[in-house]
Amino acid sequence: MKTNAEKFGVTPHQPSLWTRADALKVRADDPTTTQPLVSADFPVLSDDVFIWDTMPLRDLDGNVTSVDGWSVIFTLTADRHPNDPQYLDENGNYDILRDWNDRHGRAKMYFWFSRTGKDWEFGGRVMAEGVSPTVREWAGTPILLNDRGEVDLYYTAVTPGATIVKVRGRVVTTEHGVSMVGFEKVKPLFEADGKMYQTEAQNAFWGFRDPWPFRDPKDGKLYMLFEGNVAGERGSHKVGEAEIGDVPPGYEDVGNSRFQTACVGIAVARDADGDDWEMLPPLLTAVGVNDQTERPHFVFQDGKYYLFTISHTFTYADGVTGPDGVYGFVADSLFGPYMPLNGSGLVLGNPSSQPFQTYSHYVMPNGLVTSFIDSVPTDETGTQVRVGGTEAPTVGLKIKGQQTFVVAEYDYGYIPPMLDVTLK
Repeated sequence: MKTNAEKFGVTPHQPSLWTRADALKVRADDPTTTQPLVSADFPVLSDDVFIWDTMPLRDLDGNVTSVDGWSVIFTLTADRHPNDPQYLDENGNYDILRDWNDRHGRAKMYFWFSRTGKDWEFGGRVMAEGVSPTVREWAGTPILLNDRGEVDLYYTAVTPGATIVKVRGRVVTTEHGVSMVGFEKVKPLFEADGKMYQTEAQNAFWGFRDPWPFRDPKDGKLYMLFEGNVAGERGSHKVGEAEIGDVPPGYEDVGNSRFQTACVGIAVARDADGDDWEMLPPLLTAVGVNDQTERPHFVFQDGKYYLFTISHTFTYADGVTGPDGVYGFVADSLFGPYMPLNGSGLVLGNPSSQPFQTYSHYVMPNGLVTSFIDSVPTDETGTQVRVGGTEAPTVGLKIKGQQTFVVAEYDYGYIPPMLDVTLK
């Protein structure tokens, strides 16, 4: 009997493993893998809204794309509430940190546009209120389909449940700006199945989100990456020799690391339009290492597949740790095997002096890495912080074989296009 992969002309594969031995090689504050310090006097994109996960408009090959000279980004966005009584402290002052920490429950998809690849102008909601079938609109990917301006926005519809969905609309340009039209009918694509990918019933803390569709440069098929957790009841997973890896004496004890079950999922399209998908086994698992491999995405370079994902310090398992930031892996073919970049997987982490300064990094094919500012300390003890909710400085990354190097820093929110499409 054929597997799901074989039905669609895909060679069956075993997931690659991010092992505990790999994670033990993570070293914070290595200058070649550490994000430069973000100053506490950073500019804010908007005083009215928070923004975090940033999704540049791109094509299916991964190229960041402008239209008629206008760059476009989509962001997870939530209103700021400086006058809402529930966010005022006992002295009547705005508690911005509490407001910021509550943002996920009201996340919506907004867009911004620019002539310069920075200096972003506010565009507004992508979908009208009530179009999305769930309360929250969580991260995904906007794909420019053609020179008619058609855009497929893949995203995560959350609460109730978590469903990978897409909605089609169109980008329209004038001399003065950009607007989004359409985006009126959301199409559910797939949910976690409980066999390969963990469901909410199996684990209340499960993750299933962040669709990233792409065209494989070698076989030309349409695929999609997404974040998941390995299927199975919470606490039932085994952290065996393969998951542990080649650890030195004294590091064999895995503690309670069976609760960390992150994976990078993959699906293949049954059709050319990306309306019908089949989930495949994960590309990469991190059982016993980490519980989140968020916003997975590729850079295709030198015939290799560079797989990037973001993760947190607090989602690491017992006995291993690393900074909030970007982790990466490389393979010679889509289905691996994948090896951790820099020996450990760490590509770009926050400095230990400012552990929460940036997050949700996105590595673009030109080596530029965008992220958002979370919070930056304003005193030497780190007890006082300034909340961001805005674009971080862009970082330049050099990818060379199985190594990466931080080589540059640019302006806040600098996301230049790699190609421009003239709309017809």
